[in-house]
Amino acid sequence: MAQNQTPNFGMVGLGLRREMLDELEHAIPKQIEFMEVAPENWLKLGGRFEKQFKQLTNNNHFVCHGLSLSIGSPEPLDIEFIKSLKSFFDNHDIKAYSEHLSYCSGKGHMYDLMPIPFTEEAIKHVVSRVKQVQDILERPLVLENVSYYGAPGQQLSELEFTNAILEDADCQLLLDVNNIYVNSINHGYDAQAFLSGLPTNKIAYCHVAGHYNEADDLIIDTHGADVIDPVWQLLDSAYQAHGVFPTLLERDFNIPPINVLTKELDIIHQLQAKHLKLLSTAQSA
Repeated sequence: MAQNQTPNFGMVGLGLRREMLDELEHAIPKQIEFMEVAPENWLKLGGRFEKQFKQLTNNNHFVCHGLSLSIGSPEPLDIEFIKSLKSFFDNHDIKAYSEHLSYCSGKGHMYDLMPIPFTEEAIKHVVSRVKQVQDILERPLVLENVSYYGAPGQQLSELEFTNAILEDADCQLLLDVNNIYVNSINHGYDAQAFLSGLPTNKIAYCHVAGHYNEADDLIIDTHGADVIDPVWQLLDSAYQAHGVFPTLLERDFNIPPINVLTKELDIIHQLQAKHLKLLSTAQSA
């Protein structure tokens, strides 16, 4: 079993949505060791929401998962936006900042995550932009492997493309096991082989989520349903291949009460405990 250095923000997390604030304001369930927010949803908030959020960040570990950096866009980066992110991260002691390995803007905002062409030219373009972002933020950028439904102009595999950017930009990986599962069905590749081919030392943390089956060969990544068994099995395999790393449950709509979500968080805790025990046994043998 590979080993993965544990970051300082906890091992099991939950994506925080505003609908959860009232439930979480006074007591955080023990299963939640860190939380994640989209900074765009909180940057300009004031009043009650700002006060509730500051209270939470003062007392809990937080990471941010962005929506609009558009790292693969042909248009220039929004430098003022990136500078505002740095101030937000410093103010709330944000432990890590992740974004999607995709783009969502050209001449305007497309309100969707579009696939970057898997080409050498695109790698150079993205790497240059990642380095620029990291220089401004003065912290590593964490990029998520995304679900995609087409691969225009493909010259490389998704795995080759992803690994080249992680290496050349010296950035980190947000490993989304649900996206690997979704893509493996939609594009007919081996999810286990893709997972095993990722670099252990680049994994910052992980996402796990639910999806929607549109057809036998088409899955839509929705974050609106329970995690299914094949995705839990892939997370189990991820820990086997790369060691135990922080893992966060995403739920964006059809959000049940917190005591229902914690049942899925319990599964993450159980899988992590299983692999930590296996590692301890192997080291003591």
